[in-house]
Order: sequence, then structure tokens, then C-alpha cells
Amino acid sequence: MDNVSVVIPIFNEEKHIEKLISSISKQDYNLENVEVIFVDGNSTDKTIELLNKAVESTNIQYRIINNPKRLTPISVNMGIKEAKYEIIIRLDAHSEYPENYISKCVYYLNKTGADNVGCLFDTVGEGKNGKAIENILKSRFGVGNSGFRTNAQSGYTDTVPYGTFKKSLFDRIGYFNEELIRSEDNEINYRIIKNGGKVYLFNDISIIYHPRSSVSKLMKMAFQNGKWVLYTSYLMPGSMKLRHFIPMFFTLGLVLGLLLSIITKNNILALIYLSVVGLYILLDILYTIKHICKDGVGQILCLVLYPLFHISYGIGTIFGIGKIIKKVIKK
Repeated sequence: MDNVSVVIPIFNEEKHIEKLISSISKQDYNLENVEVIFVDGNSTDKTIELLNKAVESTNIQYRIINNPKRLTPISVNMGIKEAKYEIIIRLDAHSEYPENYISKCVYYLNKTGADNVGCLFDTVGEGKNGKAIENILKSRFGVGNSGFRTNAQSGYTDTVPYGTFKKSLFDRIGYFNEELIRSEDNEINYRIIKNGGKVYLFNDISIIYHPRSSVSKLMKMAFQNGKWVLYTSYLMPGSMKLRHFIPMFFTLGLVLGLLLSIITKNNILALIYLSVVGLYILLDILYTIKHICKDGVGQILCLVLYPLFHISYGIGTIFGIGKIIKKVIKK
């Protein structure tokens, strides 16, 4: 049985840490072959206290190291460098993992010969708003062709959530880019592929992820995710796919298309603009009806959430231009 190092960045996780520890303790993998490295970003709540208490009744072998800079990619890199074993499994504190998660990750890493493997992401919302947000983040209309979010078939892909790697990989291609607060997974997976490696998605298990439960938090998440798209692409051209830029094109098209139609008074331009907007509204209605038929009339909220999500993401991407300008000026 392979030895495994599990790396988990944490910060103020008192609401999630006990479920996380429970999830790890129930793994069917022999925990004598597993070390768990928690990298704490100076938590100011009861995270560390609850973590230590929760681990007491388990046979989890763990260490806590401190990252005063708090940023996730720095925490992940610190954990990887501290790891004793060759196989590295990165976990996130906000998710729940099936009992065979570690064993499946190790199995597919060895079987496929891929440099990174990961499974499906099962978004599970809580309450009426949460269920609507879940539907947005699971649908192709919401997130495009993001395979791990939309129940893709097993196979080689462009990215997977969190990931399972061999430590020697990072000596070969470098560590996670510490300039990236978001999109660091996309960037390193692209770097793997660019250097002749492979990324593999397996779909026989899934991670349960609990999304933001309010509309404002969803919009904030979308804005922040969108904000790092252009900057990530600037640092590593090709790492972001077309799906990441479509919200920006859509948002710019809404504003510029309307202005140009009014200023030029061009009927053909106005017709194209109205056709595109009309197609979006039609898809919005069709997907919302689909969600209502499956989950009840409360899903009518999706009718508003889809455009709010896409436009927030698009605005974030536009704002991300500022980060590139600052980077260029510093040079």
C-alpha cells in the first residue's frame, strides 16, 4: 500500500473542520499509511482548537504548520514541501469526501499514469436559494463544458478539482503559482499538459461541495473568479479556456451592442443584438423551466440567477485588466 501525504489549507474553518476530520477518519485506506498536513493561515476562530479535539478520538497522523501569508497556493506549496511521501492528495476544508476517496485517487494515479487525477464535483445547495445556486453551478448553461461540474465521463481532461499528484512532479514543472489567489488549479493543470503530462478525471465517485447560500455571495464568488481569468491567462497563455471568457464577451456585448445600435441607428446591427439577447433569454427560460420541473416552483429564482452569475463573472474579468496593467507598469 502506497504512503500518502494529504495537504489541506485551512483558515477559520470552525463550521467545517469537524466534518472534514470525520470524513478523513472514515476513509477505507489504511490511515497508518497516511499523514495529514494542515496549513493554517493564522485562523482567528476556534479552528485549531476544534481540529485538535476532533483528531483525538481518531488514528489520524497529522501536523499543523502555519502560513502567515494565508494565500491558498502558498499554503499548498508549503504542505507539498513538508510532505514525507511521494503521493500528494490535496483536499479542501469546505468539502465532504466519500469513504473510498483516498483509495480511488491512489488507484487511478497508478493505473492511468496521469500526472494529476481527480473526480467529479457534486454541488449540493442548502435551502431554496442554495438549491437554485446548485442548479446554476451544475448546468452547462451556467458553467459551460466544465467536465467535473457537469458529470462528464471518465477520461483525460483539462482540469480536475483539488488533485492527486506525485511529489516529483513539482521538481519537474514547478509548484503552484503563488501570484494566483484563484485559478491556480487551471494554471498548474495546463502546465502539466504543456510539459507532456496528462490530467485524468474519474467519474465513479464525487466530492460533495456546499456552495454559497445567498445571491450576494454567489455574485461575489463569480466576480472574484472572473477577476483572475485574464491575469492567469497573462501569466500562462493558454491556461484558461474559451468558457472562462464567454461571460466577459457577453457582458461587453450587452453594453457595447446596445450603445452601438443606438448611436449608429443601424437596423442590421440592432437585429443582431436583439437576436443574441433573445437567444440568451430563451436559454435562460428553458433551463429555468427544466429546474422547476425537477425541483419545484422555487427554482424560478434561476431565471434571475443565471444573468446575475454570468454578468458578475464578466465584470470581474473586465476588472482583472487592472491587475495586468499594474504588472506591466512594475516591469
